[in-house]
Amino acid sequence: METTDFLIIGSGIAGLSFAIKAARLGTVTIVTKKNKVDTATNLAQGGIAAVLAESDSFEAHIADTLAAGAGICDEEVVRRVVEDGPARIEELIRFGVQFNRHGDHLDLGREGGHSARRIAHAMDATGHEIERGLLARVEAEPAIRILEDHMAVDLLIASRAGVNVSGPCLDRCLGAYILDSKDNTITPYKAKVTLLCTGGTGKVYLYTTNPDIATGDGIAMAYRAGARVANLEFVQFHPTCLYHPKVKNFLITEAVRGEGGILVDERGKAFMARYDSRGDLATRDTVARAIDTEMKASGDDSVFLDISHKPADFIKKRFPTIYTTCLDLGLDITREPIPVVPAAHYMCGGVVTDIRGRTNIDNLYVLGESACTGLHGGNRLASNSLLEAVVVAHNAAEQCAEDWPTIAELDGVKIPAWNVGQASELEECVLISHTWYQIRRLMWNYVGIVRSQKRLLMVRKQLEPLIQDVHTFFHEYLLTPNLIELRNIALVAELIVRCALSRQESRGLHYMIDYPEQDDENWRKNTVL
Repeated sequence: METTDFLIIGSGIAGLSFAIKAARLGTVTIVTKKNKVDTATNLAQGGIAAVLAESDSFEAHIADTLAAGAGICDEEVVRRVVEDGPARIEELIRFGVQFNRHGDHLDLGREGGHSARRIAHAMDATGHEIERGLLARVEAEPAIRILEDHMAVDLLIASRAGVNVSGPCLDRCLGAYILDSKDNTITPYKAKVTLLCTGGTGKVYLYTTNPDIATGDGIAMAYRAGARVANLEFVQFHPTCLYHPKVKNFLITEAVRGEGGILVDERGKAFMARYDSRGDLATRDTVARAIDTEMKASGDDSVFLDISHKPADFIKKRFPTIYTTCLDLGLDITREPIPVVPAAHYMCGGVVTDIRGRTNIDNLYVLGESACTGLHGGNRLASNSLLEAVVVAHNAAEQCAEDWPTIAELDGVKIPAWNVGQASELEECVLISHTWYQIRRLMWNYVGIVRSQKRLLMVRKQLEPLIQDVHTFFHEYLLTPNLIELRNIALVAELIVRCALSRQESRGLHYMIDYPEQDDENWRKNTVL
């Protein structure tokens, strides 16, 4: 058994920024299932939204967020996140993150749904720069250790471990069982405070902009432990993922539209004005549905995003990563449009938390995309995700500092070893890959951008035997990272379908052809499981 004061599962912006502050209180262990840079943060292109210009205002940012969220954002959470934004940007800069500047001022971009330029960015590789800056700061801190190739299996919950606890909640998290991927051994990690910062759920779908790590691990572990989850029907499909046979998940940032990019069909005809008065600067849910409609009507494999009318030097300087990646594939975006399709991108729901990341389980915090704080509502406003991550991580660190003198020590608490029972080694890995593919294909076909009651009922029925197979695999075979991820994907898929079936209206990212209107009388609320 290993012991640490803070156990952080995930190494993205939320986990790293929290770790830097928690190190003042005690020892910190960061567990990441692949390399420390294999995070959704590292792939974020556009930037981080905050009110940073005199011509902008908190009220405008709040209004834009509420409008995108389709009526179910928590307005108090929105206000607190937006108003804390500038301070958190300044803090990232102090930590060593280098955003683009014009002289003494940050170079601010604009993206869909925003009424002003408020996106701090580092060209089109903002996430990479934030990850670099935070990792450098973390690695310089002696109280923090990072364990790569380690994966959480399940949370350690006091009642299930036979430990009596007292506190405001009915139960307490004591840490987690962690698998070392190099030898597949499982060790209990005991912690006074545990944080889940595991990212999103994109790999539940066949096509996604997310990295391979995005298998919904935090949501699945928290739900199994007794935490509440909410709003999992609100899966954001990014409108513009590069459509190319050699690249499976390369995102074309929304900032391309913010800088004048125009969506056109195969014949070069612009179409967004027919769907929304904001045209190409409409929010992601509107744009993704418009593209889906255009592709279904035309039978074309993609639509196109054209920014070739802008000066070539501007394109190369503003979007160097996109320019060079496309050029390597034989596509010169200064001369021709980019073929794009929607792909699963961001989970707006997650584990229910407050503005400080607290769940209904004592000493279990959830941050970042794994959480449902109330900020995003039915649709996330572009570049609000990195903002939410740093603000809530800061709040969580402050809460831990307040609680630290009263958090019970775990010195005398004995944690049972992981019980392998009669499990044997899995010799046919095709069982895992085949089941994984079936689940992802079902979710893509039936629980995508446009849904129907009939298709949702059909996918629920087809998922049942697959979920039962996964349950059998988990108990009969020794655990591997792939089997753990499959177990989590199967559960998250089931939870998404349950949420989608229960919301009998169309709102934000959840569009039901059976219920095409927004029903504020009955459904202006969260879907909580």
